[in-house]
Amino acid sequence: MDKFIPDVYQKSIYTINYQKLKKNGIKCLLFDLDNTCVSYKTLEPDLKLKELFSVLENDFKVIIISNSNKKRLRPFKEKLNVDVAFSSHKPLKKKYKKILQLYKYKVSEVACIGDQLLTDIYGANRMELTSILVNPIARCEILPTKINRFFERFILKKLAKKDILIMGEYYD
Repeated sequence: MDKFIPDVYQKSIYTINYQKLKKNGIKCLLFDLDNTCVSYKTLEPDLKLKELFSVLENDFKVIIISNSNKKRLRPFKEKLNVDVAFSSHKPLKKKYKKILQLYKYKVSEVACIGDQLLTDIYGANRMELTSILVNPIARCEILPTKINRFFERFILKKLAKKDILIMGEYYD
């Protein structure tokens, strides 16, 4: 059950204390795309996301890591001027390892930000990266995500009973 507990839990990518992450030695931020940065129906980044990524680029290497395909990520790569890791098959370790090797980061220097326990948080925790959970942006989701959310509810109930992770009670 520990592998599903995020190191940080915040309302959104806009409420994360990035300066605290920097102070703690984080140099690279891996963002999930769908329902973390934008809804899965959004085809390109909005101004608010562009501004956030523009600011973050001053202190961090920003990479979008997604289970979505290359075509889905292309407009975000181009308009946000970030690297992307598509078809990542989170929570499997392969893409995380590839990113660590390619960019020469230690696990202690990377934070993963996402909205799902079963893919984003579990994947990051399996790699011993800093894991940051944010609330999903939209309720409308694709079928695989709906299935994940079904199982996620059971995990969240168990964690809430143990007073470990309670949705809406943010921490960093």
